[in-house]
Amino acid sequence: MKAIRTLDDMIVYLKNRGDRKRVAVVCGTDGHTQRAVEKAVEAGFAEAVYVNDPDPDVAARRAVELVRDGKADILMKGLINTDKLLRAVLNKETGILPKGKILTHIAVAEIPNYPKPLFFTDAAVIPYPTQEQRIEQVRVAAYACHALGIEEPKISLVHCSEKVSEKTFPFTAGYQEIIDLAKEGRFGKCIVDGPLDVKCSCSVQNMWAKGIDSPINGEADALIFPDIEAGNSFYKTLTLFGRAETAGVLQGPMAPVVLPSRGDSVFSKYYSIALAAV
Repeated sequence: MKAIRTLDDMIVYLKNRGDRKRVAVVCGTDGHTQRAVEKAVEAGFAEAVYVNDPDPDVAARRAVELVRDGKADILMKGLINTDKLLRAVLNKETGILPKGKILTHIAVAEIPNYPKPLFFTDAAVIPYPTQEQRIEQVRVAAYACHALGIEEPKISLVHCSEKVSEKTFPFTAGYQEIIDLAKEGRFGKCIVDGPLDVKCSCSVQNMWAKGIDSPINGEADALIFPDIEAGNSFYKTLTLFGRAETAGVLQGPMAPVVLPSRGDSVFSKYYSIALAAV
């Protein structure tokens, strides 16, 4: 598979693949969601199943049931509160998160002046990842990169400096274990290193200026943020000031979940459906 280099490349790839994924849209009554779904249908890679009900909780349960019964391939949030949708997804008896799986959010951004898509996690779900959750975030990031044809993604474990600080930032002490797991092939073919700040992760000039030697080499394909505050701030900064276009999905459930923010553009929601379809 040829590596996907832009978000529009995902659309071309899906058109060439030729199959349609069934998207269960929960409370898809707002114009942005409807237009994004229409674009995906028009592009030929999606079929829409609108699940609307006066009671959003009922709509969420019905949409989740469609996924569980194999009648939908993707779940998408419309005009419903995130907590209501996640309550249905995570229900221990009727939900779609298999036992032992971890729910996490993965996003990809197309950023002006960065030569390739940049994945990052987690901007939406896990407040302060445990070591187990962070390991899963790396696995998901590697999986997403491989799905876009990136043969050996470079995954950076982000921190505000390049030094491990067990006392002040205890999570950095777990980075070496993750690096070792990557070397053992636990995430497939990939390169993992850290701690690195965002600049050193994405700019070899900044890496050289700080005298840092890292196999990431300023060419990160994915960033693993230490917590939701860092990841969400990065996401909002990219879209507001960096003019980036983004796509994002939840991974872990039986089907990918498109969980857009109310402020996301039609194109962001459209690309998110495409990412889920890929």
